[in-house]
Amino acid sequence: MKVLVLGTGLQGQAVLYDLMQNPDIQHIVAADKNIRDLEWFVNWLGNKRVTMVAIDATNLRDLAGLMEGVDVAIVLLPPELSPITAETAVSVGCHWLDASYARAEYQILGLQAAQKGIALLPEFGLDPGLDLVMAGLITRELDEVHELYSYGAGIPEWSAADNALKYKVSWTLEGVLHSYNRPARLIQNGQIVNIPPGQIFAPENIHQVEIDGVGTLEAFPNGDAARYVAQLGLHGVKKAGRFTMRWPGHAAFWHVMVNMGFLRDMPVHVGGTAVSPRQFLQCLLKDQLQYRPNQRDLAIVRVEGRGHKNGRMTHIIYELIDRRDLDTGLMAMQRTVGFTLSIGAQMIMRGDIKKRGLLSPLTDIPADILFTELQKRGIQIRHQVLHE
Repeated sequence: MKVLVLGTGLQGQAVLYDLMQNPDIQHIVAADKNIRDLEWFVNWLGNKRVTMVAIDATNLRDLAGLMEGVDVAIVLLPPELSPITAETAVSVGCHWLDASYARAEYQILGLQAAQKGIALLPEFGLDPGLDLVMAGLITRELDEVHELYSYGAGIPEWSAADNALKYKVSWTLEGVLHSYNRPARLIQNGQIVNIPPGQIFAPENIHQVEIDGVGTLEAFPNGDAARYVAQLGLHGVKKAGRFTMRWPGHAAFWHVMVNMGFLRDMPVHVGGTAVSPRQFLQCLLKDQLQYRPNQRDLAIVRVEGRGHKNGRMTHIIYELIDRRDLDTGLMAMQRTVGFTLSIGAQMIMRGDIKKRGLLSPLTDIPADILFTELQKRGIQIRHQVLHE
């Protein structure tokens, strides 16, 4: 088996680490625009099955040449590059996985992939990813779904929350700031509610969630819950939402920052120099929001559904809480995103995932196999059923 990991930042390194544990994978290609930061990691792992390649993924000829002869490509590049990598994968005939949100153009691409016997699996990280697998399970366990909520968090554990924001970055600050300035869609009282970008942190959109073993977190809307409800074919859902969780106080700070224009891309002129407020903020905060080697992050996903099961009102919860592995240094976010992608690729290659074409974590992943593989890696998922 030959696997390509395209994008070798934090999450890509976790993918490499996990792939290297499988002796049946004969060759791993690790590719990125800049591989200098990757060299120490591969040398630390001491694995001779890895070939490092520097590539500009926007060069379609080089990209196709790199994917040629690969069994599966795991992509962790900026989201805007996902479509061209998926198109190239179908063109050369290799399976493709990605942690970014699915796009409308994947529908037609999926038909082409199915004809070639190729699997395309977007949205297969932590959030989106494992949360969608859990949501799909809940909808199949209930006879009728009335409410469906998904919560995700990447935060420092409380002892590491030692700055004014009580927050540190375990992915990219650029991605975090982008997510803080986008709209959200919920379902309330059976109706779709659109929340504009500047209002996701408004007090009326914030609620608190108690997480066992962690404490009280605050949650704010994140992304499009209505889209996934429709994808699941659910009717009669009264309430649904996707939420991000942070330590309390986070939303109040960012509500001011967003509405004062700190996340705008339109430049302002400072001393004759055009400066984007968001880029300025990103540069200012980046070094202040880093973890120290002995500090741990938390990765949390909690998905809840309420509805009828055998005539009884039933509340089902799936929950994952992971912490940084200080022995390997891998962050919880790396483990839950990177290991998930690696497992997904291996499940496709082994035939555990049989469907071809465009796949969705909501409907097409054998959750029992996935959860068993995660458990082998020390990532536990709790399942709770309560009758109300």
